[in-house]
Amino acid sequence: MEQEEFNKLPLHTKIHKLYTEGTFIVGIRYYSYKVNLYLLEDRYVEVFYNHKLDKIDNIDFLPEKHSRMKFYLDQINLNF
Repeated sequence: MEQEEFNKLPLHTKIHKLYTEGTFIVGIRYYSYKVNLYLLEDRYVEVFYNHKLDKIDNIDFLPEKHSRMKFYLDQINLNF
């Protein structure tokens, strides 16, 4: 699935797609979020969970050059 197509999906559809078709990789703490990383097809997707509000704020593809990448690389080997 292309990023543009995925981004147009409603939040509940993105959640369903990740939990039924994706593979959980790892979770990290990032500022006020718990961020879960999933592999969906051949792309990595982040789920930003706001534990204070008990809700998912955002689901999006992981940008390859984002500084957050270092938190994942400390725990696993990501191959793009």
